[in-house]
Amino acid sequence: MNDLEKARLKINEADRQMAELFVKRMEAVKAVAAYKKANGIRVTDSVREAEVIRKNSRLVGDETLKPYYVSFLQNNMDISKAYQHRILEGMRVAYSGVEGAFANIAASRIFPDAAAVAYPDFKSAYDSVSNGECDCAVLPIENSHNGDVAQVMDLTFFGPLFINGIYDIEVVQNLLAVKGATMDEVRRVISHPQALGQCAKYIREHGFEPVEAVNTAVAAKQVAEMGRHDTAAIGSDEAAEKFGLKKLEAHINESGNNTTRFAVFSKTQKSSGKADNQFIMLFTVSNEAGSLGKAISTIGKHGFNLRALKSRPTKELIWSYYFYAEGEGNLGSENGRRMLEELKENCSTFRIAGSFEREIILRGSGE
Repeated sequence: MNDLEKARLKINEADRQMAELFVKRMEAVKAVAAYKKANGIRVTDSVREAEVIRKNSRLVGDETLKPYYVSFLQNNMDISKAYQHRILEGMRVAYSGVEGAFANIAASRIFPDAAAVAYPDFKSAYDSVSNGECDCAVLPIENSHNGDVAQVMDLTFFGPLFINGIYDIEVVQNLLAVKGATMDEVRRVISHPQALGQCAKYIREHGFEPVEAVNTAVAAKQVAEMGRHDTAAIGSDEAAEKFGLKKLEAHINESGNNTTRFAVFSKTQKSSGKADNQFIMLFTVSNEAGSLGKAISTIGKHGFNLRALKSRPTKELIWSYYFYAEGEGNLGSENGRRMLEELKENCSTFRIAGSFEREIILRGSGE
């Protein structure tokens, strides 16, 4: 046997072992896909991919071979994602609005392989997950210019679902009208209250009459159906394309950085992992001096950073409030467990609404 034949035997043996390991790896990938579906987690995680490549490339000491191994790792992850996408093709994601609405755009960006299912309002989209019609729901919780989405915050407090991820998506509002209409003809604008608020300065400056709609895509549909030159909608490029409208003016929102935070709600609470660094909790405290301060100090005392604290009426008793808190730190750590135990003792009601690794920023049609 010559050297070539010996080398080929080694390659054949390595290929046999790799085939066995490939099947083993893809079985684990299948379990990962099932977990992501149950917990409402998207397939692509660019930050984790970069970390895996950085860590695993250290396993190859030969600097000449290392870049080839990096390509090998990336190819493995691409194959893994393709398999996960195939498994998740039957996933159903609820959103509030109609096709072309920003929530529809968000759902499609977060879960590009899933079927996006429209519901008329936030509650019906939320309830579709509770009753098993959909696997998860993508709902807005806050806009950088116009503040919190109170209805969704209330659903988070009163409902049974968990938040397993938050995604920041830039929202660009445009003035949309039927073809042939001009700026001089427009007298009123129709859109969702949030969109009207984001464009309030523009509306005032042009003297338009604002009219509320269920969402931006519904507004665009109404304008298209009316066919009037004096009525325009405020909405997305996608809504304009879907309903055959033209953009009279683009990017009319007051803030140049108009971003909406969308939360993914699912039935299952993601277990706190080592990498989890953000959490959302909901609690009430007794109406006694120092009760709220004690709860807040407990969070800081155990080394956790409180990013946001918001209050909303409980609607059960007059002047009674619940608190929505977003923080940073791993609840699965020893400090996290001690903090949770203390909070449960000091709060009238308490629950973790979500725990996840980080907030993800999605730009354009990709990351």
